[in-house]
Amino acid sequence: MAGRVGGRSTVSGSGAAPRSRGSGPAPGTRGAARAGGKARISEGAERAVAREQRTSRTPLSNAARKAVAGRYERQAVSSETGRQRASAEMKRSEAGGGPKRYLAARRSSDRTLGGEQVEGRQAVRELLLAGKRKIYEVWVATDVEDTGVVSDIADLAADQRVPVVEVNRRRLDQVARSEAPQGVLAKAAPLPEADLDDLLRRRGGQPPFLLAVDGVTDPGNLGALLRTAEGAGVTGVLLPRHRAVHVTPTVAKAAAGAIEHLRIAVVPGLPSALAACRDKGLWVVGLDDAADRSLFELGELGRDGVVMVLGAEGAGLSRLARERCDLVVSIPMRGRIGSLNVSNAGALALYEVTRMRNAEVEE
Repeated sequence: MAGRVGGRSTVSGSGAAPRSRGSGPAPGTRGAARAGGKARISEGAERAVAREQRTSRTPLSNAARKAVAGRYERQAVSSETGRQRASAEMKRSEAGGGPKRYLAARRSSDRTLGGEQVEGRQAVRELLLAGKRKIYEVWVATDVEDTGVVSDIADLAADQRVPVVEVNRRRLDQVARSEAPQGVLAKAAPLPEADLDDLLRRRGGQPPFLLAVDGVTDPGNLGALLRTAEGAGVTGVLLPRHRAVHVTPTVAKAAAGAIEHLRIAVVPGLPSALAACRDKGLWVVGLDDAADRSLFELGELGRDGVVMVLGAEGAGLSRLARERCDLVVSIPMRGRIGSLNVSNAGALALYEVTRMRNAEVEE
């Protein structure tokens, strides 16, 4: 059924799967054919009018009914056009880049960076605001609360001609892969991978500030780390290609949009990538509970090019990653517990480097 999100019409699919309707007749609709000499609107438009009437405190005039029906039909055409563009883009990619290039890219992204499905209101809003990759469509649950963020999503999608498809909550939750998608998800092109050599270059006169994640497998932890990294001013992230979580819908939601603003490189082997960082003059600093040196003893080292290396949950730094570190530090623990969650520890470590850099600017 048709509904309104943030003051804009959206298209709702019926049945088990969402679909956008074009302006012509379709299964389950009567189109705009004339019956008995009188023009008739599609069933979807009729339902839109009925819904508007239910929410209105006064009866709708004929002009108002026509306006509601017109808005529905225009949005239906826009949604269908968006689908056609996405299909055409896929065909062009297949034709111009060798056999099944588009599908191969999707399969490859499952093993590398990912990010094709973004869930959660803030994450989808940042996806639209960033405008750095193709967005195929946005799904919104029919019963979603019309908050300011949802209105922003609807407006941004309309401005970028991204189809907004209304689906029932059950259908959206079936497709969602995070625990709480908040009634909103988007389907987009995979995140572009950054090049390691590019991450090692100075930007804006500032030395690189990188985060290297050594085998973190919990998507909630990785998402929280990426959100902190973006806030702390990290200029790039290194993720190992194997034995580590990449950008799943849960990671994207936990990162709250940070994935759209971070440059992330997927490296074949983290130890070799860390060795390349050292060769370029960056300090490679590992964080480990058993280290004797305190994180807060980094001193002016934090003002230079730095790679902060965080180990996996429980296991900590791998042997090869530790061997590539210039120094390994720990967070002083004054309570009874012996360690912090990797995302919390990472937040402290990254912001300690940020603090040192800010101190240099102030001086």
